[in-house]
Amino acid sequence: MTDGETLTIDDELLARARIHARDVDIAVDLARVEWEVSTRARRRAGACRWDREREVATIVLTRRAYETYDWETFAAVVRHELVHAWEFQQFGESGHGQRFRTRAGELDAPRHCETFAEPRYVIRCLASDCDWEAHRHRASGPVKAPDNYCCGECGSDYEVEHAESGRTWRSASGYGGAKAALEEEW
Repeated sequence: MTDGETLTIDDELLARARIHARDVDIAVDLARVEWEVSTRARRRAGACRWDREREVATIVLTRRAYETYDWETFAAVVRHELVHAWEFQQFGESGHGQRFRTRAGELDAPRHCETFAEPRYVIRCLASDCDWEAHRHRASGPVKAPDNYCCGECGSDYEVEHAESGRTWRSASGYGGAKAALEEEW
């Protein structure tokens, strides 16, 4: 760093992640790991991509998660992504199967990372004796056309709520109406 340069939050995030990675007891060749920061991700705290031709894993960490989590929680995200890098380097593939679960458990890394953003949509079962609900960050098929789907628990109909406004709908036309009514608040 030269005089007058200031570190950004992204510089801090990457520096802490790289330092932590050196201390994690996993056989990852860190010389074949690249690091990036995502400023766009809204749901995932991290990701690991594999470039098969170069045999390089790229760990992408999300700034918003870094700003939201405490360090212990974010360090677990780094360990989670290192398990993916290890699987890619050792086996050429990675997922969240048994091999991943076993190695992640040894490193106290979660199988899935907790959410750091509020969902944009909440799907709720309409049956009075069912408390099933699901959260969505994007307008997926079940959000846009709930009349084509059913409750994941009991099979009943459900409704979708736009979390910020509280507006609900139960059909594709209801989705379109809510979106039109909310306009810029959508």
